[in-house]
Amino acid sequence: MRFSKYHGLGNDFVVVDLRQADAATTAAIQEPAIVAAVCDRQFGIGADGVLAILPAQTAGSVARMRVLNADGSEAEMCGNGIRCVVEELHAHGGVASETMTIDTGAGPLSCERVPGDGGVTVAMGAPRLMRGELPMTGPAQERCISQPIEAKGSTFAMTGVSMGNPHVVIFVDGSSDLKTLAETFGPTLEHHASFPARTNVEFVRAKSRTELDVVVWERGCGITLACGTGACATVVAAILAGHCDEETDVKVNLLGGALTIRVLRHMTNVQMSGPALHVYDGELDPRAVRPRPMR
Repeated sequence: MRFSKYHGLGNDFVVVDLRQADAATTAAIQEPAIVAAVCDRQFGIGADGVLAILPAQTAGSVARMRVLNADGSEAEMCGNGIRCVVEELHAHGGVASETMTIDTGAGPLSCERVPGDGGVTVAMGAPRLMRGELPMTGPAQERCISQPIEAKGSTFAMTGVSMGNPHVVIFVDGSSDLKTLAETFGPTLEHHASFPARTNVEFVRAKSRTELDVVVWERGCGITLACGTGACATVVAAILAGHCDEETDVKVNLLGGALTIRVLRHMTNVQMSGPALHVYDGELDPRAVRPRPMR
């Protein structure tokens, strides 16, 4: 089967269009063990995840995106991934229009491709702020804003935001090293008992009202160079905390580069803009992929 390698700010993916694939191939490439083997950077192709393009489920959508993390688990949504899928559908998937709607685990999302190297803008939908929507423990109809959470003997103030997938956003002072914090506390927070479906974790420094520095510990992947839904969740949390404003472009600096996020008035939608770059194409037999040998 044909695959394409893409990345959005270094958050890299193996993209496979399965809309015309046979049933055996479609099933094989989505098996957790095969996904993990394909994503292995020494024994496989190497990626943060596999993006499976499947037939649309909603009238008006051109396709459905399924997000499979590097550990074989499934994510509801991926902001960098959907930009890559837009580019693949336009380049090889028979979608001539620069605008398209793609079904995701967070529902159908409208996307607009800017020709050339202008990137892709995605209307990511309204953030979900109730504990039951993340999901997290506690009263289902209660928000979690600047609430304490403990990890490895340290206590942080967290804000919970779902962009179709769960995020915990933690603001820190200027002297803290964000990457060290994410590496140290991210694994514990991802698997914290408060999050029955695990969670993504963002450590954030507010540089100004229009610029944030963020390092993401991504559920099922670990430290990633960029996370689109994480950038969106961070700006939402920053608005709730009084660091940023609605209807304003906010530059979110991630390890792999910057995304532009705009939260519309009353948080009715979140717009994400950023690049999606094609790296190479190849051929893959998923049934021939072998997992990493046991030590």
